[in-house]
Amino acid sequence: MSTRKLRVLMAEGSPSGTVQTLREIFPEPENALELTVVSTVATLLSTIKIAEPEVILLDLSLSLRDPYDAVRLVHRTAPGVPVIVIADSADKQHAAQSLTEGAIDYLLKDFIDQRNLDRVLRAALERNTLEGLADLLRDPLTGLYTRDGFLTMGARCQQEAHRTGGTMVLLCALVENLGKLRAEFGPGDTDSALSEVAKILARCCRRTDLVARIGEAQFAMLAVDAIAPTAPVLRLRVEKHLEMHNQARSPGGHIKLGMSAGTWAAEDGRSFAEFLDSVETDLRRNPAAPVEVAAQGGDSAVRG
Repeated sequence: MSTRKLRVLMAEGSPSGTVQTLREIFPEPENALELTVVSTVATLLSTIKIAEPEVILLDLSLSLRDPYDAVRLVHRTAPGVPVIVIADSADKQHAAQSLTEGAIDYLLKDFIDQRNLDRVLRAALERNTLEGLADLLRDPLTGLYTRDGFLTMGARCQQEAHRTGGTMVLLCALVENLGKLRAEFGPGDTDSALSEVAKILARCCRRTDLVARIGEAQFAMLAVDAIAPTAPVLRLRVEKHLEMHNQARSPGGHIKLGMSAGTWAAEDGRSFAEFLDSVETDLRRNPAAPVEVAAQGGDSAVRG
């Protein structure tokens, strides 16, 4: 492990030997570990802002109402911090299921040793590094990921989906009338339209989903672990938000979006770049009738 200090926040109900193993991975006198240990989820939540952890270790036995409530609470409080679950061997099934609730990995208490703990810590730090690099690849106008950032994070999500057997839904959208908006209303309205589309897509997403501007007028949205919504449901959600938004825009300045969507499952052999390319190809071939709002009498309708 690196000699810089790693900030770890750990919550466990009863001693598991994890603290000792951490000390063995980060031995004195280098003192490369900044470890904070608490015994309840409530204390953990209140300590997150103070400790500013890079990794959280969470004992699954601290859940109260159901096996996953602690994972959900911690992930909701610190969505950007990797959570590693620690569980008894008897709770292996719940530990594995916690990966769909916000944890990135799990360790069974009977098998916590230097090798396994070092492995999951490295994976957590790699995830932080990837997200940090992707944050540098942001579109200055919309604040969304650029194409390179989207490909970086999408490939990472695909790796996780391979490991967990999850699915992903990808939606690509193209502002069909961007040139017309620029010609009729000027570049200021063009920038406004692009920013508005970015916000519409963001409102249609969960916190764990990805949104990107992957071209001048093209956007992409990736729903991760997408048991729901399905691709048609996701399209319909965007359409409805666009309808409501266009009602507030001045007549003639309505945004028209062409959209195409696809689904990837763990048995799919395509890379993430190939998955994105296939949905983009469908969008270019058939944008499935741009969506806008009828401008007559103030009533809205999806035009096909």
